[in-house]
Amino acid sequence: MPRTKTLPPADSDASADEAANGDSARNRYAAPALDKGLDILELLSRSEQMLTLNQISRQLGRSVNEIFRMVVTLEQRGYLIADNDQYRLSLKLFELAHYHQPIRSLVGTALPHMRELATRAVQSSHLTVYEAGRVIVVAQVDSPERWAFGLKVGALVSLTDTASGYVLLAFRDDAERARMLAEHVRLDGEQEVDTAELQRQVDDTRRRGHSRTDSRQIRGVINLSYPVMGANNRMLAALNVPYIERIDKKVNPSLDEVQGIVQEISARLSRLMGDSSFGS
Repeated sequence: MPRTKTLPPADSDASADEAANGDSARNRYAAPALDKGLDILELLSRSEQMLTLNQISRQLGRSVNEIFRMVVTLEQRGYLIADNDQYRLSLKLFELAHYHQPIRSLVGTALPHMRELATRAVQSSHLTVYEAGRVIVVAQVDSPERWAFGLKVGALVSLTDTASGYVLLAFRDDAERARMLAEHVRLDGEQEVDTAELQRQVDDTRRRGHSRTDSRQIRGVINLSYPVMGANNRMLAALNVPYIERIDKKVNPSLDEVQGIVQEISARLSRLMGDSSFGS
């Protein structure tokens, strides 16, 4: 006789009304305790400073008693680091993200070629992907020079006023681009962007196949960004060089020469990731 599938018992934190209502799957299977934990992680991910329990509870609109055990559990599991009764995120979430096979495959494939890029161009480079309204740096290689300008792995980048963002938006269809912009999470210091100007930048990027723009964050930096495509012409990542020019007697590759190298490496990575539009 076949077994009858039974639902798991309701979460003890769920209200009796939610359990009885049953008008939506979201309410029937809500997990308030998990919601509290995710709220804490998301709050700390946006905070530039460590927060106390009182600050966390106040910003989340919950009592200290509601979140105390959750914070303790997250600390014990390694997701939070405590110092003098203040809390911040550890790198565990970042480590978990890198166990995700698509990102691990992309980064593992890209890094040797990014090292070649940095050596030939004598510039730093980084690889960015789009995720849930944000642009995140998933790989970075420093210039071999005595000094280097680059973005840290794990850093968040603006979607609407950076070369990375223009490239990640440009090589998608209209529906997906609209969804990305609707999900856009603004960063501290992000400049206001006129909708028409953003559309012009995206259109120009798609037409040219890349973005070459003065940085809107750091004076004197020219951002070069090219797409890394995958199978079925799927947009995967943006390969970027924040170009800085030497003004002493040391001669390094010019901006145009560096752009050619970035274009070559991005096309190579696209082939390796399964895209056929660049030829063999």
